[in-house]
Amino acid sequence: MHQVNMKVVNQDMKTLLTDAQTLFSDAAAMTGSKADELRSKGMEMLEQARETAQNFQHDALKNGKKLVSQSEAYVQENPWVSIGIAAGIGVLLGAVLVRKT
Repeated sequence: MHQVNMKVVNQDMKTLLTDAQTLFSDAAAMTGSKADELRSKGMEMLEQARETAQNFQHDALKNGKKLVSQSEAYVQENPWVSIGIAAGIGVLLGAVLVRKT
């Protein structure tokens, strides 16, 4: 679910930035009120992209803090299981590194 949201946000950001670049290019070729209108519209699109990025960053930080809190609670409730998992991961990493060298 999170991966799908990430892809949607990424695609929306690319679309917004491409549209804004097009508007700024068109505005550079024009003069007068039409150019001002295009620049204004481009700035609105960039502001929307910035807000979307900030919202996504806020959500990512909130989810990250929640995950850290849950992990910490699990480790405190199950210290021996956590030690076993960490040791198992260490053995696997060691085996992979020894094979590569």
